[in-house]
Amino acid sequence: MNRNVAHWDRILRAVAGVSMIAGSFFMPWSLAVRVLLLGMMGGYLVMTALAGTCFGYKMMGMTTCPLQAKREGA
Repeated sequence: MNRNVAHWDRILRAVAGVSMIAGSFFMPWSLAVRVLLLGMMGGYLVMTALAGTCFGYKMMGMTTCPLQAKREGA
C-alpha cells in the first residue's frame, strides 16, 4: 500500500494517539467511553502513524506525503 502520510503528520498522529491512549487510563469517565472514544481513536492514530497510510486520506484521495504527490504529478 502506498504511503500517504508525511513525516510531520506521522509524528503528530503518534503523539496524539499515545496521549489519547494514556488519557483512556486516567480520565474519570465510564469504561465504555474511555475505551471507545479515547482508546480506539488513539489506537487508530498510532497504527496510521506506524504504517504511514491513512484509510481516511485514501478515501478522500488526498495525501500529505511529498514523495507520493510528486509521483502522482509526474
